[in-house]
Amino acid sequence: PAKTRPGYANYEIANPPLKLVLFEDPTAPRDATFHHLNHLGVEVTSSDEVVAAEQRCASNGISTTGIDDTECCFAAKTETWVTSPDDARWEWYVKNGDTETFDNVTTTSCC
Repeated sequence: PAKTRPGYANYEIANPPLKLVLFEDPTAPRDATFHHLNHLGVEVTSSDEVVAAEQRCASNGISTTGIDDTECCFAAKTETWVTSPDDARWEWYVKNGDTETFDNVTTTSCC
């Protein structure tokens, strides 16, 4: 993994570009055979790309959370979120740096 913390592992593959982040669910029964999907994400290289994705979604009638600068999952990010028709949560984001914060904290409204 590229980064680990208790209950957290972040794997990054350069080619093809792929990121897999695993979270431990301490409330799950130990014998659980079903695991749920927390969310899907699209990591981009700039906040301009996050803004463009948010504008594409909004212009097509897809509700977004707006764009915020946040600290979450041990990273500082600029992000927007949408929910698909099948209730999957999608995050468009650019990572701006590392943090020690796991829980989501909005630091500023952006862009």
